[in-house]
Amino acid sequence: MKSLLIFISDFFKNKGHHVFFSLLIAKICGFIGSLFIIRLLPESEFGTISIVASVFFIFLAFNGLGSNQSLLRYGSINQSLTDKRALSTYLFRRGLFYQIFISSLFLLTSFFYVSKYEDILIIFLLFTVRLVGYYFLNHIQAELRISGNNKGFAIVSNVVNIVGVIALLILSYFFGIYGYLIAVAFTPFLALLWYKKENLNSLPPKFIFTKKELWNFGLNAAGTALLSDALFSADVLMLSFLLNETAVASYKVGLLIPLNITFLAASFMQSDYPKLAKYSKDKIFLKNYLFNYYKLFIPIAILIFITGLFFKVEILDLFFSAKYAESQMIFIIFLGAFCANMLLRNLYGNLLSAVGMMKMNTIISVLTLILLVIFSFIFVSKYGVTGMAVSLSLSMFFGGIMLAFSFYLYWKDLK
Repeated sequence: MKSLLIFISDFFKNKGHHVFFSLLIAKICGFIGSLFIIRLLPESEFGTISIVASVFFIFLAFNGLGSNQSLLRYGSINQSLTDKRALSTYLFRRGLFYQIFISSLFLLTSFFYVSKYEDILIIFLLFTVRLVGYYFLNHIQAELRISGNNKGFAIVSNVVNIVGVIALLILSYFFGIYGYLIAVAFTPFLALLWYKKENLNSLPPKFIFTKKELWNFGLNAAGTALLSDALFSADVLMLSFLLNETAVASYKVGLLIPLNITFLAASFMQSDYPKLAKYSKDKIFLKNYLFNYYKLFIPIAILIFITGLFFKVEILDLFFSAKYAESQMIFIIFLGAFCANMLLRNLYGNLLSAVGMMKMNTIISVLTLILLVIFSFIFVSKYGVTGMAVSLSLSMFFGGIMLAFSFYLYWKDLK
């Protein structure tokens, strides 16, 4: 019990609660913005924006070719503040070069849609600006985290999200779709208020690792992020192919709340990531971290599942409506799956990243996606929407087991 109290105390000393609330605020702002736009914009305009946004999130995973992820890990390993700044400057400049190329590719994809959708080029153009803005935002957030400034990370996130949703509401109300586009395009650039001018000075980077290792890690981090997002798109695509849009609606309702409970674990891992990277070779530290993590999150996961099991009807009625009563079984399956996710996939995926085994993360993400396709063809034909819930849950569970086993092999070989 004493070790658990120290574990929680360290979380607060590390300003982890600021990260927790910043993630919560980001989710609330995203929900408010989406709800407002759905109600305000005509269906055709919202549909066009949704198409562009889907392409945007694919390219967003490769922002700076993973330079911010590399900065987060290798900057955490570096002990010297001077070396951290030199690495940040190097990655910022090289990543910006890659980002311009990635953003240009994103803009070029608009020509596949120009003939079919009116005014889609201007939407792509402003989302390209947003893509560049996210590069600056992600880099600055990573820079704050490697210096242990979780409070600063949270402030940047809160300013961008809160000002962003306010600007979106006001500009969309008065200027419709163009107001929305201007708001989402330019608010990420608010993060530049926290960019230190001295970081623009030329500093010779001192590497305790090879540049190849640095960029391989970043590229694998980008690939893993993309594959993780693909996992939660492939299930809907498979369901729409095997069943119909009504089944998709019922499925999404059952998925929505369980999907978001993992931010509890995510806030801990976000807060502790620099420390985990710093002590990635310390066998005893990693062992103690795992034990204390489980002491905290096993009871949380059990409490969430039992609450959902006994109050599933009330929860679904409160957030949705009585017409989605058939989603109860899907809701419970996913609630159990994402509780397990906090204890397996979320935990060990972040641990593998922190210790530098991002390539293994990418490989297991591919295998998880393949498992989803296989399970879908087995279970959906027999059990319909419930079968898809089982398919995704099993895929995530086996993916989590593979991640845990990979981390165990790494930990076992440490001296």
